[in-house]
Amino acid sequence: QVQLVESGGGLVQAGGSLRLSCEVSGRAFNDYIMRWFRLPPGRERLFVASISGSPATTVYADSVKGRFTIAGDKAANTVYLQMDNVKPEDTALYYCNAVGDRDAYWGRGTQVTVSS
Repeated sequence: QVQLVESGGGLVQAGGSLRLSCEVSGRAFNDYIMRWFRLPPGRERLFVASISGSPATTVYADSVKGRFTIAGDKAANTVYLQMDNVKPEDTALYYCNAVGDRDAYWGRGTQVTVSS
């Protein structure tokens, strides 16, 4: 059974940084397309970033390009989302998602709140 556990969220001031972690158990994360989504207050869930393949290919939402970086650590079987120069509009519940050929998994999320 594949499980995803997010961590690293919290309260940060605008312009600051946070690093979110998605620890994967049950399978190697690079067996999947790994994605981060976020659920802002009162809005639908939005795509943030993805990483897949070897060498890794990354994709970012326009709203986070140049500020967020997704990366994976095979030894730790963990995918990270480095968030720099955060803005109040980055406030959301952040979810990790793993998508395979025949299966998909979600974590429970980690809350990020950016104060102005």
